[in-house]
Amino acid sequence: MRTIGFLAMCTVVAVMVTSPGTVSNLLLGAATELRGPFNDQTHDWRPALARGDRADRHAELIPAEDVVTTRPWETVAEVIADASLVRVSKANLSQDAAATVFTITLSQGLTAEVFTLSNPYRVVIDMPEVAFALPDGTGRSGRGLVREFRYGLFSEDKGRVVLDTTGPVRIDGARMVATSRGVDFEVRLVTISDAEFGKGTGAGRAQPKPTAKAKPRITAPDPKDRLAKISAKPVIVIDPGHGGIDPGAVGVSNLLEKDVVLGVGLALRDVLKRSGNFDVRMTRARDIFLSLDRRVEMSRHHEADLFVSLHADSVSDKGVASAIRGASVYTLSGRASDEQARKMAEKENASDLLAGISSDEDQGASDVRSILIDLMQRETANFSTEFSNVLVRQLRSNVSLSRGPQRSAAFKVLKQTHAPSVLIELGYMSNTEDERLMRTRAWRQKVATSIAKAVGNYFRKRQARR
Repeated sequence: MRTIGFLAMCTVVAVMVTSPGTVSNLLLGAATELRGPFNDQTHDWRPALARGDRADRHAELIPAEDVVTTRPWETVAEVIADASLVRVSKANLSQDAAATVFTITLSQGLTAEVFTLSNPYRVVIDMPEVAFALPDGTGRSGRGLVREFRYGLFSEDKGRVVLDTTGPVRIDGARMVATSRGVDFEVRLVTISDAEFGKGTGAGRAQPKPTAKAKPRITAPDPKDRLAKISAKPVIVIDPGHGGIDPGAVGVSNLLEKDVVLGVGLALRDVLKRSGNFDVRMTRARDIFLSLDRRVEMSRHHEADLFVSLHADSVSDKGVASAIRGASVYTLSGRASDEQARKMAEKENASDLLAGISSDEDQGASDVRSILIDLMQRETANFSTEFSNVLVRQLRSNVSLSRGPQRSAAFKVLKQTHAPSVLIELGYMSNTEDERLMRTRAWRQKVATSIAKAVGNYFRKRQARR
């Protein structure tokens, strides 16, 4: 592996190669500065859109009819804020006899870092937050050394592109070239052997180093705390799956799972809030990536009384895709209820890898040595099953369900000892009818209302038993 650094100033590029045998690492510095605030002659929208406020500011900034968006649940604030970012308008793969070249077209230069990862082999490109404006289906087909690629927000201030490669590769060079369209950022990849790739990768840059987990500390609950918890509104954590760099499943007409579940999640949030009976939190309220561990941490931080993770399914076999449709509800179990549930859990648990990080297998089981914690897990599992029963009954009268809609498997996002949790597969994006419905506001509202009614029924039953 090699480390490559360069400074790109329009078309003048200097390249220095150092440290053979280490991870491929590339720092790109553009001479031009990042684009400033979105200004016209009479308005400056950016100050009202400080980070963290983007998803909460709405039409008071600009009339909604003046903003064009392909995602009806995207807020006006999101559209305006994206207008101030560097824009990615094109992505392309080309190949010559010696290398595969990946090119993205930027509205202007920026600073980026490129590194390689193994298990599986990937090339990761990190850059500041950018606005990806690429055509539907971009990245689904590959060329040369790249099988496919993904793109999106990796964190609040970082955009990411992940290239899945056919094997170990080396970053043979990169450059930024000024064009009439803006700046073309090119990364050149060549194939190498496993031995040449070596042990060094950019994994350390892809995610924070894990910290040693403290052993659980068991203390007797304070009666005052318990009374306060009982009297407070139940906390519902809504978890729209995937997001940002991780699109999830892709529909028959390129509808993305991450967009569908965010739309349903926001609708569910609004319905629950309007009831006035619940404290509603969301793991994400915009198109951004969150690791599986982070989702569970957020549920624990908010002291959730119920965790609802939203997803949409798909099948790769086109021969049966037209016949398989409908929603399913999953709960946690060590052994999957069937082969389909097992494969679904494996696919969902791999989302961190797709985003360009590695996620160690959950180590919680080795820490759970207390009988008390074991009993807590059993109680939580029973409550999860109870909510699953209520939810399926409610959904059955309003939306199409799959055959055997109640299933279980070892989903990482459901490994929660503190709260009942379910994962809802809203339907099959590989089915034409299911995908057509997912595009409609009426369907999203119907699903959200059904889930909200199930939540209300579930907590009324629990409170009645107290």
